[in-house]
Amino acid sequence: MKENVNLLVVGSGGREHAICKALLKSEKVAKVYCAPGNPGMTFDGIEVVAINELNFDALKGFVYDNDIEWTFVGPEDALVAGIVDSFREDNLKIFGPDKRAAQLEGSKNYAMEFMDKYHIPTAKFKTYTTSDETIAGLKEFDEPVVIKEDGLAAGKGVVIAQSYQEAEDEIRLMFRKGQKKVVLEEFLAGNEYSMFLVLSDKGYRILPMAQDHKRAYDNDEGLNTGGMGAYSPLPQLSDAEYQAMITDIVEPTVKGLEAGDYHYHGILYIGMIMTKEGPKVIEYNVRLGDPETQVVLPRVESDFAELIDAAINDKQLPELKISDKAYLNVVVAGAGYPKQAVKGQALPKLESQKDIYTIYANVKIEDEVVYGNGGRILSIVGEASTIKEAHKLVYKYLENYKWNDCFYRHDIGVKAFK
Repeated sequence: MKENVNLLVVGSGGREHAICKALLKSEKVAKVYCAPGNPGMTFDGIEVVAINELNFDALKGFVYDNDIEWTFVGPEDALVAGIVDSFREDNLKIFGPDKRAAQLEGSKNYAMEFMDKYHIPTAKFKTYTTSDETIAGLKEFDEPVVIKEDGLAAGKGVVIAQSYQEAEDEIRLMFRKGQKKVVLEEFLAGNEYSMFLVLSDKGYRILPMAQDHKRAYDNDEGLNTGGMGAYSPLPQLSDAEYQAMITDIVEPTVKGLEAGDYHYHGILYIGMIMTKEGPKVIEYNVRLGDPETQVVLPRVESDFAELIDAAINDKQLPELKISDKAYLNVVVAGAGYPKQAVKGQALPKLESQKDIYTIYANVKIEDEVVYGNGGRILSIVGEASTIKEAHKLVYKYLENYKWNDCFYRHDIGVKAFK
């Protein structure tokens, strides 16, 4: 990798804040810009640029004007909309899968057909195009039944219906909202884990694994969200289970991408569940997870920018040095999230503390006061030698402050030590 490079990260959330922080650690990186970014990123020396992530022409103009070596795409919307294809047409270096490969996240049906074709273990599924057809198909599945909107839904397009009646109501609602396709899946029971691969034509590297917490409230209650907290590593995952994930899922997935001529240069996130029959795939995402990135990237001790540079340029991917420290983060969201979240609440002035840092997402700053701006506002990340200690550290810190019109879960990481 060249010296003194400028890099651009596309996106605005906590994931992008964490990506920028990881890239800035490299001695070869001079500046990291984030478009559109969020004002909280500036506390960490990240330069935010007011360009919408879907305005590809303006982003390319910025790349030319600011001598950007390469661009790292954070969110799925831009990838599914074809940002990578657009940049490559102008011979600009960019990290992320192209529009075709991004369908692995952009369409649940596309992903399930890919798994079916390459014999990757997943749930029994069927895709439907009308409300009546879907409701008639319910009888092929036991209760509870999983119902997925086919397209992107910011992590909120999945419903686990406990009864057929609830399933019927949800199906009607999805089609009323304009869904063209709905996927029914068998419900899989077990522990869920997130695995992230850095892929190029030269192979892949596996980043540290994490566990996300999708439901809004403690004890996995409430609606699905984009994610309310995460931790890494996973002490409850045995070596044999990890090896089964590589053999049964990672290797056939990578072979499938090669066989399908995808030339995948980017992150592949595999959401897995450890069932009685072994590991199965719940979903593919074509980017890093949010909030998992906030606990995964701090564990990468090697130069993350060098790794991404090698992937973009199809050089041999460097071996990764992974820290055995534990990281845990807790998301603070606006009251009402994931539905209509409260905006505009003044947030407490957070003191810096050793082994704790703040990752910002939906915030505004006025007269040095940080305000929530809807949805997931920020997350607090703690570093310790065990998940239990990191859990204690983060919650003690959170309890020092008054969080008006906000909420957070109190049980992030408990599955690792209970």
